[in-house]
Amino acid sequence: MKGSEIRELTVQEIAERIEQLQEERFRLRFRSATQQLENPTLLRTIRRDIARLKTAQRERDLKEGR
Repeated sequence: MKGSEIRELTVQEIAERIEQLQEERFRLRFRSATQQLENPTLLRTIRRDIARLKTAQRERDLKEGR
């Protein structure tokens, strides 16, 4: 997910996307403990997407003065 795509999302959509990615990350981490993953780099990609979303969320909070 690119930064330009994230900036087009609403605050609610960002929060929902963060929640979805965190659930997916949990499932992948759980599965990686029990068996080998098909694409182990997916964990890193998800982690970075979550960080990008949280950064955009924080930027908006600071812009609004929260």
